[in-house]
Amino acid sequence: MSYVISCIDGASRNTAVSDYSAWAAKQLAAPVMLLHVLDELKSKATTELSGNIGLGTREHLLEQLAGLDAQRAKVALEHGHVMLQLAEDKLRKLGVAEVVQRQRHGELAENLRALEGDVRLAVLGLHGEASANTLQQVGSQLETVIRTVHRPLLLTPDTYSEPRSAMLAFDGSKTTQKGVEMLAQSPLFKGMPIHVVMVDADTANNWDKLKWAEQVLQAAGHEVIVALRAGDVEATLHQYQTEHNIDLMVMGAFGHSRIRQFLVGSTTMAMLKESRTPTLVLR
Repeated sequence: MSYVISCIDGASRNTAVSDYSAWAAKQLAAPVMLLHVLDELKSKATTELSGNIGLGTREHLLEQLAGLDAQRAKVALEHGHVMLQLAEDKLRKLGVAEVVQRQRHGELAENLRALEGDVRLAVLGLHGEASANTLQQVGSQLETVIRTVHRPLLLTPDTYSEPRSAMLAFDGSKTTQKGVEMLAQSPLFKGMPIHVVMVDADTANNWDKLKWAEQVLQAAGHEVIVALRAGDVEATLHQYQTEHNIDLMVMGAFGHSRIRQFLVGSTTMAMLKESRTPTLVLR
């Protein structure tokens, strides 16, 4: 079964993750899997016991630390169960009929990769638990997830606003052409106006590519606006999104032009840090 995977952690931003997960589940008519991953390294104490401490004392301290690690792990497990239940309660109040809970150990990226066969869309907060108290700090595991997981990822801001318009960052490559086809076919965007924006030279060839995208999306019933802009990719896309008050940015994770460099390098993280709206990363 294909789920909307809602990635839950201890950050307060999970309120928005749950809201966007509920919205996506209803748009896609899909069940939700709530996923909480326990990072065992975070729950273990790291203490240096070398030096002049006697062997007996050192062994005693190691036993105490082992006991503390076990207590931390137990508390983390129980805390995770509480978070998952609160998230399920909220999703059901928002109208999601089918919700399952999963709690796993390890790293988020490896767990999402293992679940890929069950993932229709994964929803993650832009600001993870480790960055909960830092403004404009992107979740530390996010770039690894983007590079590792071969399923669409919806990266959410801290607060929820129902998406009513979308914008695709388009470079005319086969990858972003596939993105156009995915948008045309996906019920996630049903009824939304879609802006297709290319940041490149004003040439007849680029306009032909944009017109192709326009035709594909119009055939699927969308209102379509195409635009060809010059300038820095990050700044230009942000500016266009702000000018047109667009709710949802859509990008492809891999391409063969400036968009690729923008998406999988440091510029990606820079743009995500500034994002105040959700970003859908297509794979």
